[in-house]
Amino acid sequence: MIQRADCGLAFMLQYENIAWYENGAVRILDRRVYPRKVEFVVCKTHGEVAQAITDMVTQSGGPYTAAAMGMALAAYECRNLSGEQQLCFLEQAAYTISHARPTTVARMRQVCEGALSAARKALAAGENLSEAIVAHTIRANNMRYEKCEKMGSYLAGLFPSRGAVMTQCFGEEIVGFMLKEASAMKKELRIFCPETRPYFQGARLTATVAYEMGYDVTVITDNMPAFVMQREHIDVFTSAADAICMDGHVVNKVGTFQIAICAKYMGIPYFVTGAPDRVHPKIGDIEIEMRDPSFTLEAMGVKTARDGVKGYYPAFDITPPELISGVVTDCGIFTPYDLQRYYELGGTGEYDTE
Repeated sequence: MIQRADCGLAFMLQYENIAWYENGAVRILDRRVYPRKVEFVVCKTHGEVAQAITDMVTQSGGPYTAAAMGMALAAYECRNLSGEQQLCFLEQAAYTISHARPTTVARMRQVCEGALSAARKALAAGENLSEAIVAHTIRANNMRYEKCEKMGSYLAGLFPSRGAVMTQCFGEEIVGFMLKEASAMKKELRIFCPETRPYFQGARLTATVAYEMGYDVTVITDNMPAFVMQREHIDVFTSAADAICMDGHVVNKVGTFQIAICAKYMGIPYFVTGAPDRVHPKIGDIEIEMRDPSFTLEAMGVKTARDGVKGYYPAFDITPPELISGVVTDCGIFTPYDLQRYYELGGTGEYDTE
């Protein structure tokens, strides 16, 4: 039995409740409706897993676990082919899954390549490929969670003993670990979560995890951060990142940039968590995903705008380094202008599994 690093975290941070392969199918917690409903989308092909990722069934760090489990499902799909044909099938599956969303292709490719490596080793040893990929995924998740636990400890150390923290979107296990570590440090915190339209990840996911972990949690709408920073005396703004470029630019859920501007104006530090991405030396290398604009004309499936008006929906925005107080990694805290030092000190990246 492989030791797991998800013990003591909230429901939706447990591996089985993110995405899980078993008996020729992948179950993915539908984060579009959680926590009001606890439902799982069941995928019978790796293509369906890729589509679920595209459709935002799982969000934040969830797609990375879903991608790896999707590779286990792909191995099941091609189990009756020759060894060479299986590897060819898996390589194609890795491409399909990793390209489910354009902005995160590089990190998703890392995850799929790790699963491919595990499959090659299993094939050479005459082992079951799906089981090998699942075992690899658990080990990879453990590695990422252990890194995030270190990030959470460094980040919690930056929080005041009594104070208020504003988040943005959902930082997955980083949220769980920063709150777990803050509790261990006996820190009394109020957490303010912008709702993060149009999928409301802040309201539904971050707020739920923080509440389940015993915190005083308040949800605010996306146009309230400046007022709340001023009125409620926010001490720290923090977010995870979908990409941290080596030039110090941060790509995260749309809305992060404007909150960072407010924080800078009010003298509130903004700490981003995650490892810098060597595959993104400059911000110009990243494609910002533009999603279906109709989602901005509704709220949780209820239309809010009249027919005929247009919507606009970039999934992410870009925060420049001058607005970032520090990048909190598993190797310590760095300025956004000195991220190469992370690798010089032995950092391996958040999604490296070797």
